[in-house]
Amino acid sequence: MSVKDRGAQNSEVDEKIAALLTNSNAIKALARAVEGTIGPKGLDTMLVDQIGDVVITNDGVTILDMMDISHPAARLLIKTAKAQQEEIGDGTTTATIMAGTLVEEGVVQVMKGVPVIKVIEGMRLALKTALDVLDKKTIQIKDTTDDVLENVAQIAGRGHKDIARLVYEALGIIGREKLLEPSFKLADTIRAYEGAENQVISGVVLDKPPMNMEMPKKLKGVKLLVIDDALEPEEIDDEALATEVGVNRYIQFQEEFKENIRKIVGLGVNMILVDRGVHDAAEEILTDAHVMVVQRVSNKELYRAAEHCGAKMLKRTGLKKKEEELLAGCGNAEEAFYDEKLKHVRLLGGGAKTQATILVGASTQEVVGERERIAKDAASAVQAAVKGGIMAGGGTVELAVSREVEKARREIKGMAVYGMDCVIAALKRPFSQIVMNAGFNPLEKIGDVTAAQVECGKDSLGIDCDTGEISDMAQKGVYDPAPVKRYALSAAGEIAEAILRIDTIIKKKEEGGSGLPRAEKI
Repeated sequence: MSVKDRGAQNSEVDEKIAALLTNSNAIKALARAVEGTIGPKGLDTMLVDQIGDVVITNDGVTILDMMDISHPAARLLIKTAKAQQEEIGDGTTTATIMAGTLVEEGVVQVMKGVPVIKVIEGMRLALKTALDVLDKKTIQIKDTTDDVLENVAQIAGRGHKDIARLVYEALGIIGREKLLEPSFKLADTIRAYEGAENQVISGVVLDKPPMNMEMPKKLKGVKLLVIDDALEPEEIDDEALATEVGVNRYIQFQEEFKENIRKIVGLGVNMILVDRGVHDAAEEILTDAHVMVVQRVSNKELYRAAEHCGAKMLKRTGLKKKEEELLAGCGNAEEAFYDEKLKHVRLLGGGAKTQATILVGASTQEVVGERERIAKDAASAVQAAVKGGIMAGGGTVELAVSREVEKARREIKGMAVYGMDCVIAALKRPFSQIVMNAGFNPLEKIGDVTAAQVECGKDSLGIDCDTGEISDMAQKGVYDPAPVKRYALSAAGEIAEAILRIDTIIKKKEEGGSGLPRAEKI
């Protein structure tokens, strides 16, 4: 090979390494942004926008979502964190920290001369081993009244005992069967308000006032109609209105609509929830009849209210149904009232499937959002625990799993072992960061805990972040949901592999551009 050819080859290698380093640095920057928040001694992050509005939080996905990020690799990690939040509702900080470690360690191995494909191969082997071991160490939850679930809520809720208690109380109302439904999310039942009293309501909260203040503010013996549509006459297009036939049909629709509204009133319906707007004629008739109407109700709240009361959701054309059919579609509840302080309507004591709403109070408007995020994390963690079980927290189980991966490593020949080393480092990272955030030396504590776990045969041994002493996390009630750990490790592995496989970054041509495509290396 000539000197010129060798120089060109070296230049190409340098470009690929540069792309890898650029992506790695972006991922590490995100991991550094959230790593200080993990654990009982984790601190908060302040996010400030261009006009000076401030959000203070230690919720990983909130920090990532609000950061001003333009790097494509970093944005890929943020999407992965959001996917974890959507799927599990917790563990985004752990996933981000593990992904940062996997990428960082992977780059170290590549810089030593290990082929990327071998690093990825080893990662895959180690991740499979780790996930299998995690499954074996999972403790299933059989009863929603198990006290351990309150501990899970408290850990996920960053030590807020009042919020953990609310979430735990809600479990008794909702029940295991509801928690296991794929479409149900306990986090969706959280409502946070300034000046509210912490409480769990056996019912549904609608974040809207009655349509007007002349309507009743309190009802006993609710007969509910739910309209998954606008409460308006059937529409006629503009072209039809330009004809005499069209005008006559418009007048007919208007009269039929009014008659249908009067029919509803005659059936004894005293509360109507509407997905969209309400026609003026309907508002006037219903106000005079002392019917409470709540319009523009969110789809989630509409569905929950219908399920709670046993109502069938109707479209506007459903108002034409016979009286007995409309009656069969009505729901029932014991009470509905408008809370003037919190500006919402409560629907209580439904006659069908019991719903629960968790009200979280906050002293000022500035902390409402953070209290709500804390409560949603706690609720998501509890639901994940019921669905997929629990295991000791504090990063202790991951340490034990790392030893199992080390054993599997000894059975592997070839350069894939270096990829397994990356996973071993990532498994140790949550424990190290928790200990570091508590003000202790992570290398020292990893050694102490590892020796203690091996000697006692207990994977739950970890570090008390107050004293720095070895402590049994299980005995202290420190548990994490198993699905959170599994998903975090899987997500970290996926993002690390995706980043490590990139060896060139090319700028795309602009959408709708003309002429020849431009491939410009970044």
